[in-house]
Amino acid sequence: MTKKVNLKSAPTGPVAAAKNRKDGYYSKIAPKAVSQVRSDIAIWKQALRQAMMIDNPKRYKLQNLYRDVIIDALLTSQIENRKMQTLGSAFTLKDAGGTINEEMTALLKSSRFYYDMVRHMLDSIFFGPTVIEFISDINGLRVVEIPRNNIAPEAGLILLDETNDKGVDYRNAKEYGTWLMEFGSPKDFGLLNKAIPHVLFKRFAQSCWSELCEIYGIPPRVMKTNTGDPVMLTRAEQMMRDMGAASWFIIDENESFEFAKGSDTGGDVYGNLIQLCNNEISLLISGAVIGQDTKNGNESKETISIAMYHNLVNADKRMVEGYFNTIALPALFRMGILPDGLVFQYAPQEDIAALWKMTAEAMQYMEVDPSWVKTKFGIEILGPKQQAPGKAALSFFD
Repeated sequence: MTKKVNLKSAPTGPVAAAKNRKDGYYSKIAPKAVSQVRSDIAIWKQALRQAMMIDNPKRYKLQNLYRDVIIDALLTSQIENRKMQTLGSAFTLKDAGGTINEEMTALLKSSRFYYDMVRHMLDSIFFGPTVIEFISDINGLRVVEIPRNNIAPEAGLILLDETNDKGVDYRNAKEYGTWLMEFGSPKDFGLLNKAIPHVLFKRFAQSCWSELCEIYGIPPRVMKTNTGDPVMLTRAEQMMRDMGAASWFIIDENESFEFAKGSDTGGDVYGNLIQLCNNEISLLISGAVIGQDTKNGNESKETISIAMYHNLVNADKRMVEGYFNTIALPALFRMGILPDGLVFQYAPQEDIAALWKMTAEAMQYMEVDPSWVKTKFGIEILGPKQQAPGKAALSFFD
């Protein structure tokens, strides 16, 4: 049975200092209001130029755009689906000899900062370089993210004001590598930078399509009357206002009423642009269009797409393992939370269908441990099946 471990009972020493670390660089950064303006390609290019400057690059405009486009439903869904595959995977901590350390594994699983750390590691794929900081509150240690608007990763600076040129050299700070951790490449802008134009074009197409529906969804009504006669004009105006509730009326022989001709398009051009943008976003985040193309989809295509998606997820897991073994675990050791020499590893993925096929074939010739079958497949085995008298034994697949 796995022993339940409470983080509050972790080793003393450095941990005692960690629990008293209530102020860090995060608390020194003054929050700023973000102006809500309509984003377009010109704003994106301007933000990208500012982030790519040789001297004094700044990313706050680009990060503001990321915050704007991430509200897209499909983009959010694709990112969260990919992250959940790693966040929901089982892991173990092994000693130097390769033995699973059940106690320390349970300790890390029960900590509230584990999932925050993994989430920030994965966010570096989409948002670019990420810097996190350990601080403490009444519930113990927690992880906070240094706002990316205030990070200049090329120079290794934390800008207390995102518009300033000077800041804290966090890579040379004494807290770096323990209380401060960095994930991602300093030169990387993240996948969201490539998703921005597709989200903006999609948003433009949706806006135009909604305007088309507003204008031509119900054909305009046209009534001809004598506008020089105030009585006839007032009567015509009243009839047009009442038409929504009463769809008939009587008009004079000098008056005429008709519906204007609507638009010749049903918005296909906008629908096609939206579908194109959705496909590009899916290819960017998931490596394939999975389950969205109902017109051209088929089983073989979906199978290949899912396999490509799993390759991306496996790469994410290898990345998280590398960050834990080279950055996170050494830092947690220096804090006194975990012992030295542990190795973080995700449980290997198994093809259950192929494993069951091999097990079923082996059961025809060899004895298989019933407890292993129950643990692996959830099948309760009571014993050999009794054959009815006079009937030949059936094979496993009959």
